[in-house]
Amino acid sequence: MFKNLNPLLHSQLRLAIVSYLVSNGESDFNELKRITNATSGNISVQIKKLEAAGYLKVIKGYMNNYQHTSIKITDNGIDAFEQYVAAIKGYIK
Repeated sequence: MFKNLNPLLHSQLRLAIVSYLVSNGESDFNELKRITNATSGNISVQIKKLEAAGYLKVIKGYMNNYQHTSIKITDNGIDAFEQYVAAIKGYIK
């Protein structure tokens, strides 16, 4: 029987964000925006959804007198991603 896919990670943009962070551990807002080719508004909304689920930690601060937002993957985010990948592999078998 097929496992249900995590609807939060089944979105292309949210999956791209989490996938990138699983590989890199941390990124800043502008880097995620650049690699996903998403608009600031769209990526901001998706990051907030992932943060609310406990998959990401968002750290806001300043760098060189400019606002800087850093995003880190949490252990819960890594676990959710691994479960999602395992479920997808179940579809392939």
